[in-house]
Amino acid sequence: MFTGIVTDIGTITELDQQGDLRARIKTGYETAGIDIGASIASDGVCLTVIALGEDWYDVQISAETVSKTNLDAWSVGKRVNLERALKVGDELGGHIVSGHVDGVAKVIEVADEGDSTRVTLRAPESLARFIAPKGSVALNGTSLTVNDVDGCDFGINFIPHTKEVTTWGDVATGDRVNLEIDTLARYVARLGEMS
Repeated sequence: MFTGIVTDIGTITELDQQGDLRARIKTGYETAGIDIGASIASDGVCLTVIALGEDWYDVQISAETVSKTNLDAWSVGKRVNLERALKVGDELGGHIVSGHVDGVAKVIEVADEGDSTRVTLRAPESLARFIAPKGSVALNGTSLTVNDVDGCDFGINFIPHTKEVTTWGDVATGDRVNLEIDTLARYVARLGEMS
């Protein structure tokens, strides 16, 4: 489990397509404190650490994960949002995030509003019903509040701090973004279907 509060920006330094995709991610984390088998959310995708170095870790990514996320567009040099798994007693500053991406949203508009940046995204139709104004979503692993919803489109505002400590300062129209809907929204909708 994660909180959607990004704690490092990593950089993809190697990609190797074997049976599965293997990626090496350079990190500012103290890797001596990371165990093999640990979970680290990388752009919102819960990935398992399989090897460690002084300032990097490797993950192995299944074809299923690549097909359901934007990881198919990863390239050497790409910056990614990172978050280590939540520990009992940690502050829950965002919302409960599983690291299981539901689908990919597309950035359809980026506009500066004062010092903040307003981003409009288009969710897959099958997921749009789970997104509500003032509700939470995780986008590329970042816990965010939805401002408004219009059909499949929804808006988010990024304050300067968020743009500085995540990869959201690099956002551009056309970007594909990992979308994880709020777990509570998923269960409320499921209960509604059953009644």
